[in-house]
Amino acid sequence: MDKTAPDLTELLAEIRRRREEFERLGHAPADMVETLKSAGIYRAMVARRFGGDEMPPADFCRIIEAISTADGSIGWVASFGCMPSYLAALPIETQHEIFAAGPDLVFALGVFPPQPATRSGDGFKVSGRWKFASGSMAASLFGVGISVPEEAAGGAPLLRMAVLPRQQLTIEENWDVVGLVATGSHDIVVRDAVVPEAWTFARGGAPSLDTPLYQYPALGLAAQVLAAVGLGIARAALDEVSGRVSDQTSITGAPRLADRPYVHLEFAKAEAMLRSARSFFYDTTEAAWQTLLNGDALSVQQKALIRLASSHAAHTGAETTRTAYKLSGTAGIYTHQPLSRYLRDALVVPQHAFLNEGTFESVGRALLTDEGQPGFI
Repeated sequence: MDKTAPDLTELLAEIRRRREEFERLGHAPADMVETLKSAGIYRAMVARRFGGDEMPPADFCRIIEAISTADGSIGWVASFGCMPSYLAALPIETQHEIFAAGPDLVFALGVFPPQPATRSGDGFKVSGRWKFASGSMAASLFGVGISVPEEAAGGAPLLRMAVLPRQQLTIEENWDVVGLVATGSHDIVVRDAVVPEAWTFARGGAPSLDTPLYQYPALGLAAQVLAAVGLGIARAALDEVSGRVSDQTSITGAPRLADRPYVHLEFAKAEAMLRSARSFFYDTTEAAWQTLLNGDALSVQQKALIRLASSHAAHTGAETTRTAYKLSGTAGIYTHQPLSRYLRDALVVPQHAFLNEGTFESVGRALLTDEGQPGFI
């Protein structure tokens, strides 16, 4: 990986050794999450004033990409270390409370479907069920999407999020999927919890922190860290093919994979696809970051390009992994071979709402009209 990434050698080796365990469990176990904490994953995007590292977005994405070469699910869970960017929209006093015990906070969220909430004193009474709470089994703090009737009637452009501790909700362990199995993206259920207004924020709203990291678009970053998972999986898939072609023979007596012209052709194209998508992804990120370091605000075009580079990376990662699987022949179909898992995991990434086909339409509109859709960029 890039020279800016820390040495993750031991962490990646442990993740690779334990991939089957994670898949069996269906989530990242507590000791693995503690290892991620020790590696600085969950303090990386926390503000320095709260004891965090305030890491530049590209550096964090490279770390997630590297972890995802070892296991996509663990990379996905680690990617939620970007959540302090979301939480930056909370009042400063609330953030001080959240990080009072230290910066290594594991945060999970269930955004959709937003559930109606009613005002109760100086807060909101919250009940409902939310899906896709990735990393929920290890999280101590949760965010849920709520719809406040008077705000909806007034045309509020951004969804409100309510933040509450694990004790105020139930995790329903119903994650049963074909890919990214170990993310533990279960449903979360809340019953009649009262959340103070100071513990709610507009998703993608103005941050309370003024340093460059928190001027970077929170929704764009959330899409990027997930796309980085797809890049990492695709890299692992191509490396797997590269490492096996010289030895893999056919039971039919056909030439080795390494001696087949179509394998040469398709492998070269896949490498070009992945490297091009990755360059676009990081070039866009670094350019946006430099703009913020210069003290300037990001334009609609720059924010749109962040979303475009993310969706493109996710889709290219899936296509690259599909090519690697195809080139592997029958070897790839065995459940004990990593390529079958790479394929299942990679195909899930562009299915996410932040990265699916519809995001390209939203980007195109922003690039052509210079108008950003609220809640998108």
